[in-house]
Order: sequence, then structure tokens, then C-alpha cells
Amino acid sequence: MNERLWAPWRLEYIASAAQVSDTPKPSSECFLCQGVADTNDPQHLIAHRTRHSVVVLNKFPYNNGHLLVAPNAHLATMDELNEEVLLDLQLTVRHMMRQITKIMKPDGYNVGLNLGRIAGAGLPGHLHWHIVPRWNGDTNFMPVLAQTKVISQSLEAFYDLLVESLK
Repeated sequence: MNERLWAPWRLEYIASAAQVSDTPKPSSECFLCQGVADTNDPQHLIAHRTRHSVVVLNKFPYNNGHLLVAPNAHLATMDELNEEVLLDLQLTVRHMMRQITKIMKPDGYNVGLNLGRIAGAGLPGHLHWHIVPRWNGDTNFMPVLAQTKVISQSLEAFYDLLVESLK
């Protein structure tokens, strides 16, 4: 059987991944900073804002419900965060996990950050935490054999669900 799973939206990620360098982008070229500066949250996939942080849906998710939690300021390292900003970020991570648990009921989470290009940071100039909900059996043959991840919900549908739960 010759089945095909079309995922044309992945081309943007594949093409941009080859252009990522070890040199952090300035804030003017940072998609997180562009979203923070704009007021059109749905366009930038911004689901939540606090005094010091922003929550963005990952445009190229590892799994359904994948979020990024970032400081509003273009900061690249943990040492650049003062205690107030660091606390706000961690409280926001916890709040978003509670929301995802409420609306999606995952069996677990991967939560973390990648510091530096060698550690997997696709945006080394703007620190951000990943929140990736996980379910029993969410890894199947597709990533192993076809190097393809099946995401079961559109970004728009998850965005609407998450924003509604935050009201």
C-alpha cells in the first residue's frame, strides 16, 4: 500500500531550520518579540500574556498542545532574568499546565528549555520554555519509520480551546 500523509505546512519549518545559525537573532527579527510588540494575538498565536511573559502556541509542535512560555524581553540566558521575571515565567508555566490538564487531560508532560543552538535551541536569542503534553501511546510507528509526527488537532482549534479556558 502506498499511502501518503501530506503536511505542506511543515515546509516552512524545514526551509527555515536550515537557515538557523549560532548567532542569536536581534529582537527585530525575533518572532516572539514581534508578537509581544503587536496587539493581534491570534495572528501571532499568543494565547496568554502576563506582566513579564507571553504564551505562544508552537507553530511547529512536537505534539498536540505544545506551548512556548517566554519572557516579554529579548533575553537569551537564565542569568539575564531577574527574580521577579523568573518567578512570573515559572508561575505561567504552571498555570498553562493546569489549563492543558483541564482541557486535554494528558498523561504527562515534557517541560524544558534548550539553551544554545547545540542544545537544540531554534531561537537561541530569546529564552523560552517548552510545554509538551504527552499521552500514553502518543508515539507510534510514524515518527520511527516515516520520520513524521501526526498532530491530531489544528493550531486554530487548540488556540480557541485554550483561550476560552483562560477566561
